[in-house]
Amino acid sequence: MIDISKSLSNFISYIIVEKGLSKNTALAYKSDLLKFIDFSKQKHQQIEDFSHQDITDFLWDMKVKKFKPRSIYRMTESIRQFYKYLQIEELIEDNPTEFLAIPKIPEDLPKLLSFDEVEALLTSVNKSDIQNIRNRAMLELLYACGIRVSELVNLRFSNINLEENFIRIIGKGSKERIVPFGDTAKRHLKTYLRARKSHSNINDFLFISRLGKKMSRIAFWQQLKQIAAQAGIQKNITPHTLRHSFASHLLSKGADIRFVQEMLGHSSIASTQIYTHVSNTEIQQKHKIFHPRG
Repeated sequence: MIDISKSLSNFISYIIVEKGLSKNTALAYKSDLLKFIDFSKQKHQQIEDFSHQDITDFLWDMKVKKFKPRSIYRMTESIRQFYKYLQIEELIEDNPTEFLAIPKIPEDLPKLLSFDEVEALLTSVNKSDIQNIRNRAMLELLYACGIRVSELVNLRFSNINLEENFIRIIGKGSKERIVPFGDTAKRHLKTYLRARKSHSNINDFLFISRLGKKMSRIAFWQQLKQIAAQAGIQKNITPHTLRHSFASHLLSKGADIRFVQEMLGHSSIASTQIYTHVSNTEIQQKHKIFHPRG
């Protein structure tokens, strides 16, 4: 009989160390597998004795419980990877997920801001206190580089080169990439750095709270919601909206998709291609509005 708790713990370590997955992804896998293990307990059955049909029953149970298609897709992948691991470790002989169908998920086009909305968002942060100066610098850098909010708040002084206009990002799976930024972002970064020098609690993180601690993702998200409201933007935006807008705006202006892929830190170009669909959708909408026979 497999020690399921020990196997799960070892599997999580395996996908972080050997597979290079991020801790957040590993936690998501663990959450999925704990649901799967609970399901096996309800059936009074061991994981190693599960058949293809048992796993299908679990996924159907998740669907009945109203889990979203994207969540069920991830659960399927979590289970597949777990059984592969058990087979590698010779804890099972047959893999019941070998012919498991991968559920299709609807392709959700990301929410975007228009060029004018981005301009309104950025220029609405125009007060001279340290908090607003910091928020403007964070927003300018987020839109200039298309980085994730977790990458933004984890930036350190050693990650930024103001002379050459680039930042060094350690992204998902500890992969490093260099991302350039323009003179506008540089100007606001310099303004923030001058204001930050007077802060009493200095640490190595670039963006800090009023208490001198590293800025958190949640705190920045809350700030962004307030800024969007004062800019008159009705859309429900998140920091990721600026990342989506960055990619779509570059492609709509003719940037090479592989250049955008590199800046976003996508391991596969397929992840970047969704933004070409966004650009095509926008073109179709403009054609319908402005063409005399639209």
